Amino acid sequence: MSAWHQIYSSAPFRRMIQQKKRAVCAMTVFFIAYYFALPLLVGYRPGLMSRPVWGEANWAYLFAFSQFLMAWAIAFIYMRFASRFDKMADDILADAAKSGLDGGGE
Repeated sequence: MSAWHQIYSSAPFRRMIQQKKRAVCAMTVFFIAYYFALPLLVGYRPGLMSRPVWGEANWAYLFAFSQFLMAWAIAFIYMRFASRFDKMADDILADAAKSGLDGGGE
């Protein structure tokens, strides 16, 4: 069995991939729901969304602007998760090296 297959079948690697899938899927579902909330609210609640908030800016404009902020927030959150995944990957590779798996060439 190659070094890659041994790492791939290890419990820590599987756990890392499962956590990564869970995080990415949760963030993606949240982003899509948040993104499509604007056209749905504008279509189904036009009175609410056209109500002024500050000067000429209404709730629709405020919500649209918040989508940019939300995209940046999600990117920041993912970067924090990614640093954990990188640490987990480094630990997995270090354990593989200690076990005599070099992983090279395959």
